[in-house]
Amino acid sequence: MAGGWTRDGAVQDQIDDTVMDAVLAARARMPTGDSEPYCAQCGDDIPEGRRLAILGVRTCVACQSGRDRPASALFNRRGSKDSQLR
Repeated sequence: MAGGWTRDGAVQDQIDDTVMDAVLAARARMPTGDSEPYCAQCGDDIPEGRRLAILGVRTCVACQSGRDRPASALFNRRGSKDSQLR
């Protein structure tokens, strides 16, 4: 389907580029280098399997899970009266 001055498939190309940019940004934020034997937050041992699976890991599973939890999960976005009264 033609869209004015754009060629066919231009919208899909833009979507593909946006997804690729997000993937590259996520890869750039991933840790690199040697993994730490102890968690940087709590000081517990980091299991060897985790250190080998994720290069440059600095936190244990429990601490990383806390960091990965989205902040928006703490808020009620629906705003219904029933959920606000609980």
